[in-house]
Amino acid sequence: MRLALNHMVAPSLDHAAFFELAKTLGVGAVEIRNDLEGVALADGTPADAIREAASASGLDILSINALQRFNQWNETRADEARRLVAYAKASGARALVLCPVNDVTFTPSHADRLAGLREALRGLAPILTDAGILGFVEPLGFAECSLRLKAEAVAAIGETKTGDVFKLVHDTFHHFVAGETAFFPNETGLVHASGVSDATLTAGHMRDPHRVLVDASDRLDNIGQIRILLRGGYDGALSFEPFAASVHRSGQIASDLRSSIQFVEAGLRSAAAA
Repeated sequence: MRLALNHMVAPSLDHAAFFELAKTLGVGAVEIRNDLEGVALADGTPADAIREAASASGLDILSINALQRFNQWNETRADEARRLVAYAKASGARALVLCPVNDVTFTPSHADRLAGLREALRGLAPILTDAGILGFVEPLGFAECSLRLKAEAVAAIGETKTGDVFKLVHDTFHHFVAGETAFFPNETGLVHASGVSDATLTAGHMRDPHRVLVDASDRLDNIGQIRILLRGGYDGALSFEPFAASVHRSGQIASDLRSSIQFVEAGLRSAAAA
C-alpha cells in the first residue's frame, strides 16, 4: 500500500523540512494544508515553490487539505474554492480535500442539509473539472457534523452524476466515531489514518486531540479497516494524520513515524497471510 504523510504529523516544520521528513522515511507522497500557521500555505508560500520543492524531493502532492464548510455553498465559498483549486493545480497537487460544516450552530433540516450537499457538489464540479483536480469529500463522524456518513456522500455523488470528479476520504478515526459499518473502497480516493489509545474514552467523547499515531494500543482497528478497503479493491494511498499535541511535540517524530509505519505494514502482512 502506498504511504503518505499529512503535514499534520509535524505542523511546526516548514514545507522543506516536512518534505525532507517524508523523503527520510521513504514515503513518496504528502498532503499539504492551508490551516497551519507560519508554514505553507498560510504563510503565503507561492505554489510554484511548493511544486519545485516536492519535485526535488521526489514527492507527489496528493492533496491540499482543505476547503472547509464546503457544503454550505455560497459565492464566498465558491471564491475560496477557486483560489484553492488554482493553488492546487499550480503546486502539482492532485486533489482538494472537502470538509463539511462541523458546527453545533449549523442546524438545517434533514432535507435542507442533503439539498445543500448536492448544491455544493454541483457548484464545485465545474471548478474542479476545469483545473483537472479531484475533490476528496471527507465526512466527519462527530455527532454535530452536517455530513457524518460516507453513505450520504456516496448517494449525493451518485445523484449528481459527479463520480468522475469526487471521491471519498475514508478517515479511520471518523469512520469509528460515526459508528458507520459500510465501506466504499471503489468510491474512496484517499485514506487518513490515526489511532486512539486512551482506554477511558467512549466513541462519543473522542475528538481530534486524542488522535495519535497507530500502534499496538489502537482502539479504532486501523488494521481491520484498511484490510477491508484493500480487499474491496482500494488501491490509493494511506496518509498518516495524527492531531495529538503529544505527537506534534515529539523530538523524535521520524522514529515515531517509522515505528507506526512498521506496525501498520506488519499488521497488514499478518492479515493477508491469515
